[in-house]
Amino acid sequence: MEEKNTAIQWLDSQAEELAALSDKIWDCPELRFEERTAARLQCGLLERYGFEVTEGLAGIPTAFCGKYGQGKPVIAFLGEFDALPGMSQQAGASEKRPADGMTAGHGCGHNLLGTGSLGAAAAAAQYLRGTGWEGTVVYFGCPAEEGGSGKAFLARAGVFRDVDAALSWHPGAFNRVWSASSLANVQVTYRFSGVSAHAAVSPHMGRSALDALTLMNVGVQFLREHIVPEARVHYAVSETGGLAPNVVQDKAEAIYLIRAPRNDQVQEIFERVNLVARGAAMMTETQVEIKMDKACSNLLVNQTLEKVLYGNLNAIERPVYTQEDYDYGAAIQGTLPKRQTAAAMLGRYLGAEGREQGALYDRKSLYSFVAPYFPSEKPIPGSTDVGDVSWCCPTSQFIAVTCAGGTVEHSWQMVAQGKSGAAHKGLLYAAKVLAASAIDLLENPELLREAREEFLERAGEGYRPLLTPDVQPAVPAEK
Repeated sequence: MEEKNTAIQWLDSQAEELAALSDKIWDCPELRFEERTAARLQCGLLERYGFEVTEGLAGIPTAFCGKYGQGKPVIAFLGEFDALPGMSQQAGASEKRPADGMTAGHGCGHNLLGTGSLGAAAAAAQYLRGTGWEGTVVYFGCPAEEGGSGKAFLARAGVFRDVDAALSWHPGAFNRVWSASSLANVQVTYRFSGVSAHAAVSPHMGRSALDALTLMNVGVQFLREHIVPEARVHYAVSETGGLAPNVVQDKAEAIYLIRAPRNDQVQEIFERVNLVARGAAMMTETQVEIKMDKACSNLLVNQTLEKVLYGNLNAIERPVYTQEDYDYGAAIQGTLPKRQTAAAMLGRYLGAEGREQGALYDRKSLYSFVAPYFPSEKPIPGSTDVGDVSWCCPTSQFIAVTCAGGTVEHSWQMVAQGKSGAAHKGLLYAAKVLAASAIDLLENPELLREAREEFLERAGEGYRPLLTPDVQPAVPAEK
């Protein structure tokens, strides 16, 4: 216990270093597979902490890992550091105010996520260094969670094959274990090609790609009645063939995102959407190209690891907020289109006990409590590429407070709070919880055995990636 406490307390001495790293990543928001600055900064700090760094995992330039120690068990920490397009925002502002020279922004807090996980790995390495125990800690730098499913490409390449347990966290408005599954998904581009012609003089000579795309979209609307209720099918028209109405458009394109609770359900819906697309092409005598862009699996929960995380969420001292922290949080809450109370939000996830605990904090802008733990396997409406890791090894994660209550992800408010005092405190708290949980696993082989047995029971026949072998990560050319 003394060695564990020493490793956790060591993180206090690194608080400024970790906050500075997070802020530097916030200052240089990079999109999926473009996170070269963030990767370089994190690799540099890992090396200073004594980790052996390997870059270019699975052939992805911004995917890397840092290892410390040797032998079993292997405890992994998952980090993210990519930003979102169109999320430019000045830090510390309480109004929507784009930042000069920026078009992207950290609207999901990944500058905090990756840094907190890296700090946890470094603290676990301190523990191994101090005790001389056998074991390996690994920090995985995972790019392109937003719109790229980077971990799915890493999982398909076998990167997580030898890991005994993987831990992660996510910035948010509550301290709570992520005790739910997620939706699997595939993202697909449908490109229609036709024949252009003068729409008035010779329309009979044309074959409209835009007609084909329109018919496809209508067909998918009818398909919605005949898929599982939890499924989601989203689309965006990315190419209409031009702006001239008197031209029969010879090209049109849409991007579809298909989600469902299980991989097999996504695969089935994907194949049915493909039939709709091909049918639309037949009706219009056009051609359709179907190209998968990315995919990710549903999340396998691991309640053994969830209980370890929950214990440490309660055991680790939670951040103490200043009046300045609360005032800024209140200012942010004043900008939200509709304030959701802590009681309402917790009640939605956790029922009566959640509503009761949340009601105690409704007058505060930052929620310092730990939400009750209720194990669940039901999927949340969203998706995460952590799901693919969870099919390779026992995996679990939690949420830690880094923003004001009611803040939604992928918003300017989330970006604005990314360098706040509360964000830095949440980062450090998350690192301590992750490190403490990893140390518990290193000290207690029985926990790892139980986590592995639960994993094998849930995984069934094993990992079958939704990514087809021909799909490669959309890595842009280096500028």
